[in-house]
Amino acid sequence: GRASSPARDSAAAASDPGTIVHNFSRAEPRAEPAGGSRGGSSSKLQALFAHPLYNVPEEPPLVGAEDSLLASQEALRYYRRKVARWNRRHKMYREQMNLTSPDPPLQLRLEASWVQFHLGINRHGLYSRSSPVVGKLLQDMRHFPTISADYSQDEKALLGACDCTQIVKPSGVHLKLVLRFSDFGKAMFKPMRQQRDEETPVDFFYFIDFQRHNAEIAAFHLDRILDFRRVPPTVGRLVNVTKEILEVTKNEILQSVFFVSPASNVCFFAKCPYMCKTEYAVCGNPHLLEGSLSAFLPSLNLAPRLSVPNPWIRSYTLAGKEEWEVNALYCDTVKQIYPYNSSQRLLNVIDMAIFDFLIGNMDRHHYEMFTKFGDDGFLIHLDNARGFGRHSHDEISILSPLSQCCMIKKKTLLHLQLLAQADYRLSDVMRESLLEDQLSPVLTEPHLLALDRRLQTILRTVEGCIAAHGEQSVIADGPVEQSAPDSGQANLTS
Repeated sequence: GRASSPARDSAAAASDPGTIVHNFSRAEPRAEPAGGSRGGSSSKLQALFAHPLYNVPEEPPLVGAEDSLLASQEALRYYRRKVARWNRRHKMYREQMNLTSPDPPLQLRLEASWVQFHLGINRHGLYSRSSPVVGKLLQDMRHFPTISADYSQDEKALLGACDCTQIVKPSGVHLKLVLRFSDFGKAMFKPMRQQRDEETPVDFFYFIDFQRHNAEIAAFHLDRILDFRRVPPTVGRLVNVTKEILEVTKNEILQSVFFVSPASNVCFFAKCPYMCKTEYAVCGNPHLLEGSLSAFLPSLNLAPRLSVPNPWIRSYTLAGKEEWEVNALYCDTVKQIYPYNSSQRLLNVIDMAIFDFLIGNMDRHHYEMFTKFGDDGFLIHLDNARGFGRHSHDEISILSPLSQCCMIKKKTLLHLQLLAQADYRLSDVMRESLLEDQLSPVLTEPHLLALDRRLQTILRTVEGCIAAHGEQSVIADGPVEQSAPDSGQANLTS
């Protein structure tokens, strides 16, 4: 590494959002109380979002309708048809059940937060930095009453069937429900399965780990702090499983899996796990149950998405290994393959690996992206519930895309470097951000401190890459160019 003054470099980075600090893995800590901030009473989180890095105009600039995910008029016509169909079906259901009290038909409100969230998705991310819509959406998901509850599509596809011989169970076995609110917005509900202070047992494989509701919540906040904006807005909520799920669902199978436990708590389970005895029921206390609510993305009919296997996918067997786990030059092969040879895709995968390393998520077998935005479109960071399982262990193999390719976006590096400084310490801004959630504390203190430790590991990895290959080859301002098979390093456009 290049020796320089930490104080001088930090000052330069704060004043010039384009400045790279070369000794960024050696930020000097300052003695402060946990969660402390500059000036004693000011907010580190507000200071972070006010920093020039979070106010630099994004490139390329948004110039027209082609940069927005949805055509607003087409989307509104589609949503009006959906509301009208729901009203018809709901009326028929009430007539069949001889329910006499009339329910007023739902109306689509153009100002509804979920509608505005969908219309605001653009080429740069799921929401804009300064958008007030996200805060309103989180508030609505936290407070609006539910009008329906149902299994997710993948669980419906199983129809209660489960092959107990499979090592990795289908995604439908993980108990999750789709809740619809009174404004017609939808969210994926994942119930609490594990206490905050419980760690994933060391003998668990990553593909049989619990899905944690608090990991989904924390992943959204971290994604926003990193300025990725690729995780759908997610909020915690205490759900009354009787009034807000059982009494509003029309699904007879879902109704049939509710029961009252010996402790007089209302519980429910997923059909498949009950047969396989691999997962167990979740229970309210006696009716209230913690869970995460993740906002739905626009329908695939409006915004088709591509699901792509992660080049650094894991084996998902008890003993097998993938090529990247045994071949240190694996990235040279990836860089010859479309679309990783001529676009931002590989750099976006490395961003995703950095995000997953920070949360400890080993289960990123696929990624999704909107087809409209092409090869350079951002990757959507969905399904983060297997993160934050072990604060005492840093799974360095998650960083393999970064350590093998030795490439990182300049923008990403600048944000990581900033979050390593005492004034914007990652654990402090995360702690403050998570206080906004109803289920606070979302993460225990060891998990927050693990973020700082893992951040330093990322920065040391980048520092080692720069020492080996040079800054110009490691820090990328533009897309990857096609490189020779035996190049051993990244060639980048200026």
